Amino acid sequence: MVLLLQAGNAVNFFGYGLIIPFEIIYLHQIRGFATATAGFVLATILGTSTVVAPPMGALLDHFGPKPILIAGNLTSALGYAGFAFVDRPWQAFACAAVSGAGIGAAGTASQTLLITLITPEQRAASFALGRVASNLGLGIGSTAAGFIIASAQHLGSFQLLYLVDAITYAAFAMLVLVTVPNRRAAAAHASARKGRFRAVARDRRFLIVIAVNIVLIIVGYALYSNILPPFAIAHTRVGPAGIGIIKLANTLFIVIAQIPAARVVKRMRRARAFATASALWTIALLAVLPATLIHSELGATVLLAGVAIVFAIGECAHAVVLGPLVADLAPPHLLGRYMSVYTLMATAGLALGPAIGGVVLAASPDAVWWGGALVAAVIGAGFLLSGDRIPEPVTVQAGVPDVEEGPRAATQATN
Repeated sequence: MVLLLQAGNAVNFFGYGLIIPFEIIYLHQIRGFATATAGFVLATILGTSTVVAPPMGALLDHFGPKPILIAGNLTSALGYAGFAFVDRPWQAFACAAVSGAGIGAAGTASQTLLITLITPEQRAASFALGRVASNLGLGIGSTAAGFIIASAQHLGSFQLLYLVDAITYAAFAMLVLVTVPNRRAAAAHASARKGRFRAVARDRRFLIVIAVNIVLIIVGYALYSNILPPFAIAHTRVGPAGIGIIKLANTLFIVIAQIPAARVVKRMRRARAFATASALWTIALLAVLPATLIHSELGATVLLAGVAIVFAIGECAHAVVLGPLVADLAPPHLLGRYMSVYTLMATAGLALGPAIGGVVLAASPDAVWWGGALVAAVIGAGFLLSGDRIPEPVTVQAGVPDVEEGPRAATQATN
């Protein structure tokens, strides 16, 4: 059942991959919105998702993930279908709010559902396998979109991408409806009535992890996914097809390397794994700048594809540490609430990233990359100095290598 869900998740991310490299390009070049306005539209999607996520955690602890997952995907389908027909900013903001509400509900529900289907020992491997499925879908979708837009850069091509994305959300909702039982233990339900977000707010260690990783998501995921494509189109020789190839390099590397990387990262302390991801993103952010000096489309595309691979290596380390860490910190009866804050962290970072990046990109394109690199470097140094403050898995603490891996997987929070 979990593998079937992962297949459906890959199809869903295929639809998302069709639009993610070209969202700002569509709103700016086709619909005529200012770059900063386009950035704020994307921020609204994930900003709304951020607002929706916390109440979803309480509902998940009471009612289980299935109905919320279905409703969230159908809501996202409606919002993204609407994007195909917007011609004024207020319409785009309305569709963004609808889409974001669906993402906030479905993202939290999906994480919670799949964690209930795996054992604690399988969490690192399952998060890795979930990223393989989602990145496979993203890579194929982005590549297909790049060639579609390269062959016909007109309104109808962009509308097609958004409508297909909406169809994949609806199809995933139907798959969940037909195949997934709504598992909700009575004991957990009774305990959830006693739990409140105050219990989450008292977990300082968890809140520090969340706060730091919001910033990492901004400089590691959001700048790469949302700001690099319009920067490359405007300031380098890379064209739409090249954007698809760059995205494919990132996602294909993750598909191939994520599970082997998970085995390597499991031998590292979590603080060191976070620091490694920060260092890799620092290098990748700085490596974007030389692309503006290359006068060949092929050369610029190859360089940025290499940048995308460095980003991917950092993602491989970051994802397989962060998700299991949150799950380990969560009491069973508050899993939904902890996962809702985890989802809130991801959506907050991805919401702030396009907004901040869009404004900085309009004011000083180079500052996006050296400024982001400086932030990532400082965070990485902080992780190295954190010592034992970041908890390790129980099996690592006991000195027993955790090598058991299972086929079940959880979806990633940042896509």
